[in-house]
Amino acid sequence: MDNEENSVRRRKSRKNVSEAREHKKQIQNLPHKDPEFYEFLKEEDQELLQFLDEDIDEDEDTDLEHGDLQLPSEVEVQEKEQKFSKKVITTSMVDSWLKSFQENGSLNAVRSLMKAFRTACHYGDDGESESMMKLSVISSAVFNKIMLTVLTKMDGILRKLLNLPKKGGSKETITDLMTTKQWKSYGHLVKSYLGNALHVLNQMTDTGMISYTLIRLKSSSVFLTAFPSLLRKYIKVVLHFWGTGGGDLPSYAFLFLEDLCIHIRSGCIDECFRGIYKSYVLSSHFVNEGKLKHIQFLRICVIGLFRLDLQTAYQHAFIFIRQLAMILREALNTKTTESFRKVYGWKFVNCLELWTGAICAYSSKSDLKQLAYPLTQIISGVARLVPTAKYFPLRLRCIRMLNQLAASTQSFIPVSILLLDMLEMKELNRPPTGGVGKAVDLRSVLKVSKQTLKTRVFQEACVFYVVEELAEHLALWSYSVAFMELSFIPLVRLRSFCKSTKVERFRKEMRQLIRQVEANCDFVNERRMSVSLTPNDSAAASFLEDEKLSGSSPLSKYVITLRQRSEQKNNSLMESSVVVGENSSVFRNNSSESDESDDEDDDRRNEVGAAVFSSSWLPGNDSKIKEDPTETKGKRKKKQKERAIDDDVVEDLVLSSDDDLPSSNSHSAGKNDAIDHLPPKQNKKQKRKQKHKTKRLKSHVEEK
Repeated sequence: MDNEENSVRRRKSRKNVSEAREHKKQIQNLPHKDPEFYEFLKEEDQELLQFLDEDIDEDEDTDLEHGDLQLPSEVEVQEKEQKFSKKVITTSMVDSWLKSFQENGSLNAVRSLMKAFRTACHYGDDGESESMMKLSVISSAVFNKIMLTVLTKMDGILRKLLNLPKKGGSKETITDLMTTKQWKSYGHLVKSYLGNALHVLNQMTDTGMISYTLIRLKSSSVFLTAFPSLLRKYIKVVLHFWGTGGGDLPSYAFLFLEDLCIHIRSGCIDECFRGIYKSYVLSSHFVNEGKLKHIQFLRICVIGLFRLDLQTAYQHAFIFIRQLAMILREALNTKTTESFRKVYGWKFVNCLELWTGAICAYSSKSDLKQLAYPLTQIISGVARLVPTAKYFPLRLRCIRMLNQLAASTQSFIPVSILLLDMLEMKELNRPPTGGVGKAVDLRSVLKVSKQTLKTRVFQEACVFYVVEELAEHLALWSYSVAFMELSFIPLVRLRSFCKSTKVERFRKEMRQLIRQVEANCDFVNERRMSVSLTPNDSAAASFLEDEKLSGSSPLSKYVITLRQRSEQKNNSLMESSVVVGENSSVFRNNSSESDESDDEDDDRRNEVGAAVFSSSWLPGNDSKIKEDPTETKGKRKKKQKERAIDDDVVEDLVLSSDDDLPSSNSHSAGKNDAIDHLPPKQNKKQKRKQKHKTKRLKSHVEEK
């Protein structure tokens, strides 16, 4: 048996010696076959080239005959591996690599820089084998230096290697480039840059770092055309930053997403449109004073992204508006508490406002105008679903949307019926029994408590909003030849309200509106008597066209004063509460700030980057945000659910077909009874937040 083992060992040894000799010949021929790779090994792995100077022991076979084979121990292997990982990156090394490329065009320097970038991005990863890494980062200063250098210079370096223009590009440019020799030589550097940057984006916790990284990566976003899997991951990550980020991060995330759609077009527009709508739905689950501006910002972003491809936007709008209609139909058919809650929630209402804004913005430019009718039907159904006084705020929001649709599409929508029905409810016709009450901002709530219904402040707010919206509705048709007929029923019911109400303030407000409507009737009739036409004549469309352009009707002038009064009232509500949206994102000059990445000089951008990458932060497990020990497990799960973006379903707002609708009517009840038993969790949260904000405001005022 020993002889057999020795013979096997000898054969293996001879094989190893022959392989070593072959390897020696390959290395000897390397300077002639691939001089660039030889120079790279000479700089980075000198020990491998030292193999040439070692003598291959030709008498090894004789030693094996005596069984003297010595295998290296595991400790020796580990020590040898650690030798390769001991090369520590310094800031001077990063500068020398950059200088080497700028002065000599050294490709080895670029490769070294990308190795350092990968090491920095994967610092502290659990799955990363330290023995396989020949470079290491030991300080945050080196990490900051690597990130700043690569993010600032790598786009220009890659474009120079690939013979591309300094800025811009398109999907077709990259597609054509992928068949060239340059791409085969340097394409892996592009993938390494984008992939490692995506990895570190997922690790970053500072919004300033993330924002600056997105600004710099935006100029290289066109390269994602060549990597569809990376493109999908980038879209998902950027949408997460857009929906949940604080400060200016949502603005920069949106600009990155917009840049993707502009340059890659059909390769990502569908996914971006679908993803941004889902992110908007998840981000608008709950609204209070502090989130009003943020939700409005998100809505503007979604509508702004749709302009890039209105035909695709129409297809998505059709699908999502149909889903809203199916949810409303479920509520009308089943009449259960859960189905009512889906409709009378912030997610549903914010979706209605989103599509209202989109149709109003592009009604004259695309087929989106055709969706105005089904959307109007949905909004009217929502307003009538639960006709109780506690849902006056929601009904007023619906009426405001209907007025906007009527103004943008120049279509008549019977809004006055919804408003006049509110005036006839007993809550607005009897004296308040709940005292003065606290000021109510009807823009930030969907329903009010029974106690609030009895306060004088709430009654006044409702009546004033009814007057404003009714005046807006009638002012849209104040130049119509049929205005007298259109305003007849509203005038009758307004006079009836003046007689029935016992509140003098309301009577005074209604009388003023009645006088303006009657004055507008006289204004139209005076000019109508001088022409011979009927409402069906085509000439009626141009009736009072000059007066309409100048806005000279009594109702148009009256609406201007009402808008000014409403603006003053809203400003006073903001001042009496807290600063609305103190942590929210607004456009301000963010667009111009991001455009600075294209227009400003490099010195300015380097200053911004140096200010951002100046902390002791390093990627890795130790750098991630630690969970609050005082936070309950349920709250953490709730936050994780809010952050998660489902790729296929937008929670309750996506239904794939009619079969998905629940068919059980076992829990059906009356509309009013079902809604009255909804749990008042949302109102309690709002009260607690409002109380906390009021205390903060008082302390802030006392300090000043």
